[in-house]
Amino acid sequence: MKYNRIFKGTFLKRPNRFIAYVNINGNEEVVHVKNTGRCRELLTNNATVLCEKSDNPNRKTQYDLVAVYKGDRLINMDSQAPNKVFYEYLQSGKFRDNLTYIKPEYKYGSSRIDFYCESNEEKFLIEVKGVTLENDGVVSFPDAPTERGIKHIEELIKAKEQGYNTVIAFVIQMDNVKYFTPNNVTHKAFGDALIKAYNCGVEILCLDCNVTEESLKIKDKVDYKL
Repeated sequence: MKYNRIFKGTFLKRPNRFIAYVNINGNEEVVHVKNTGRCRELLTNNATVLCEKSDNPNRKTQYDLVAVYKGDRLINMDSQAPNKVFYEYLQSGKFRDNLTYIKPEYKYGSSRIDFYCESNEEKFLIEVKGVTLENDGVVSFPDAPTERGIKHIEELIKAKEQGYNTVIAFVIQMDNVKYFTPNNVTHKAFGDALIKAYNCGVEILCLDCNVTEESLKIKDKVDYKL
């Protein structure tokens, strides 16, 4: 997955979830933040950020904030990116080498699951979560309470009972990490739901990414601790 027209800037402030003020080439720009999570540990005072300039001259905000440097570590924080790179991962054959059908945004129960796939006689339901929270090389999800995330896990458990192969995939939007673990400090109920899913046979897949200033691509599987 590649970005076009990336500009480096300095983060100034974030008055709400959707916009931030960034100094780009000496000008204070209002930019759209492509992640409605808290991201407080990322968007710190004077952090170096990367913004993609829009091709649409009529947009209210001309830039999208898509990545940030946390010290020397480059972290992609575009909330739309995990599904895009996971779709590329599915198409590459690295998830399963004999997929015959891939459908994004599959309606199951009262939810839309990110991907439905078929492989010979197997059927897969896959939910994707992007991970940007990191502390000393350990990455976690979520960075804020997520009842929606718990609902998705419950749907996967139900689907597993009905014969689907079910997967929750955590796409870690950085590389060089130690392992993934649920963020029980912020939302223990999500961590409890993840353990329940694991015990019911839901596959947990954690994947880090190669991150550059202009691209994102899934790299390797990462260990996890529940």
